Amino acid sequence: MSTASVGSPIQRTESIEKVTGRARYAVEQQSDSAPAYCWYVPASVAKGRVVDVTSNDDALTLLWHGNAEKLSEIEDTELAVLQSDRIAYRGQIVAAVVADSLEEAREAASRVRVTYADGGKPDNGLTSDHSTLFAPESVNAGFPTDVTIGDPEAALASAVHTVDHWYSTSPMHNSPMEPHATTAVWSEGVLTVWDSTQAPSGVQGDLATVFDLDPKNVRVVAENVGGGFGAKGSTRPNAVLAAMAARATGRTIKLALPRQALFDLVGYRTPTINHVQLGADEQGILTALAHDTFQQTSQIFEFCEQTAEPSRHIYASPNRRTTHRLAVLDVPTPRWMRAPGEAPGMFAVETAIDELSYAVGIDPIELRVRNEPDVDPASGNAFSSRSVVECLREGAEKFGWAERDPRPGHRREGRKLIGSGVATASYPVLISPSSASAKIAADGSITVSVAASDIGTGARTVLRQIAADALAVSADRVELKLGDSALPTAPGAGGSSGTSSWGWAVTKACRALVDKVGSIDDATGPAEVTVETSEELENQKDLARMAFGAQFAEVEVDIDTGEVRVRRMLGVFGIGRVMNPRLARSQLIGGMTFGLGMALMEAGNTDREFGGFSNHDLAEYHVPVCADTPDIEAVWVEEIDDELSPMGGKGIGEIGAVGSSAAIGNAVYHATGVRVRGLPITLDKVLPHM
Repeated sequence: MSTASVGSPIQRTESIEKVTGRARYAVEQQSDSAPAYCWYVPASVAKGRVVDVTSNDDALTLLWHGNAEKLSEIEDTELAVLQSDRIAYRGQIVAAVVADSLEEAREAASRVRVTYADGGKPDNGLTSDHSTLFAPESVNAGFPTDVTIGDPEAALASAVHTVDHWYSTSPMHNSPMEPHATTAVWSEGVLTVWDSTQAPSGVQGDLATVFDLDPKNVRVVAENVGGGFGAKGSTRPNAVLAAMAARATGRTIKLALPRQALFDLVGYRTPTINHVQLGADEQGILTALAHDTFQQTSQIFEFCEQTAEPSRHIYASPNRRTTHRLAVLDVPTPRWMRAPGEAPGMFAVETAIDELSYAVGIDPIELRVRNEPDVDPASGNAFSSRSVVECLREGAEKFGWAERDPRPGHRREGRKLIGSGVATASYPVLISPSSASAKIAADGSITVSVAASDIGTGARTVLRQIAADALAVSADRVELKLGDSALPTAPGAGGSSGTSSWGWAVTKACRALVDKVGSIDDATGPAEVTVETSEELENQKDLARMAFGAQFAEVEVDIDTGEVRVRRMLGVFGIGRVMNPRLARSQLIGGMTFGLGMALMEAGNTDREFGGFSNHDLAEYHVPVCADTPDIEAVWVEEIDDELSPMGGKGIGEIGAVGSSAAIGNAVYHATGVRVRGLPITLDKVLPHM
């Protein structure tokens, strides 16, 4: 009998292949014949119509809406590539060229002439009173748009202490290391694409829809993915364009989007405006919580981030209002970015809670503990597990919170002001139905298959560990196949749900294989089972399932320049059973670093005159680097939660990004006495008020 694999910090399965360069990504696939290369032409106006597209190079294949094949309708209208003359945003695909080399394709695209009927100056400024604001039917992930309980207006009017402020976050861009890219080829009516995606099965379904194919005639391979952070969570236009160009030319097409395209075509975090109102009694007990949010979407596809959703679950209050309003602007379509909704929403609420702690005159941690709910405030259901107080207490001890002078602006070292802040983190436990298969061959070798996608998070490794425990063998005996829509159908990697969704199916398949053949150590094959987990999910108890955490940050602020630097960060999380400590720590630290970027530097600058984003490259859109994170640590509390799944784990990919920006902002206030309510916190927002 083998020892348990789950819980062991084994190294990544694919680590050697990646560091030696043997791992192949979407446009690095070998083809039987010389490939051709596709390059797209972006719209140079933010609104209007394409009248004509011309090129003086007859040797090239030129595609535009005037000659492109007609695609079938699909709900995600961003995938209707080259189907209309309408321009909804600057940077939209209006044409594409195919050439024998990447250099030729790029040069040829620069010579394509597009004639526009210009629609004039874009309407692309989000405000809380924009004329197009409306309440969508629901928000991302199917959460309700508005929820009101009790009478928050009356409770606010009678509260002893109140906070009433507006908070904002800037557009943010995922910017994964590997750009969105696709290799596409048609053969005897079958479309095969190698795509940089978080969801091979989802891309398979979408391509089958737009090209009017049986899904069995579409194969999507995502062997390795160089990051995604949500931007690759759904099919993107590059996959459709590559397949379209491959069919038009009869050749294998390679298409890798340039870095600047990742600021236009593939989604970004919407800017948000948040109006937060808190009411409390003399002891700081909340009597009212109102969180009204405003964000933007494009003219061609509706996307509304669930910004106020976390405010429905985190604190007890008898009177609550949470709302979402959406403005339709001449902008690219926002999409998912690590911890959509929770990251910007919790910045607003956790900053407001910090402000309330100063208004009441009690410690920020103590205020949070006093408002800890007994059950989920939104549903009234018990939590499967909730460790907020434990995370706060343990974090306070590890961080040295007791030595903190509570007065803002009182700790100084030379020309630096020093401050510390805290914030709560939360993220829902999401699990989707998945399929998986387990097989033992005649020679005793074991293969487990699932159409999951490893986007750098370690899914290959963790699923091997889960399978090994279910089979009662060592992880070394398990070969895991993933990243291919030809494998058993699986949901995409998103919503911190991958390990739970795929792992449940893998566990079920492996246990079924054991039931079929007996002890794996004594079994002889061949034998194979394929399972699906819908029934198990339907039979779950009515419990609130969430991961929680506490974020701590210490900053220094230069008295002369107002520059803010993070000295250290600590995150303490309640995330259920940890599958692999090495990979878990990496994911949590990555999320916390996302929060640092959100707090201090990341901001897409909307070009109000010409549309799009003016800082659409990594020279001007700043992301955190090693020098920005000198001391960052993530730990977790012991948490047993048998109600979640057979593995008992909670998602870890996104919770690290929740609350960390608020902790940094609260630390800046503690250092300087300057409250910055709009991210990022740049020196021009700090220095004039010091």
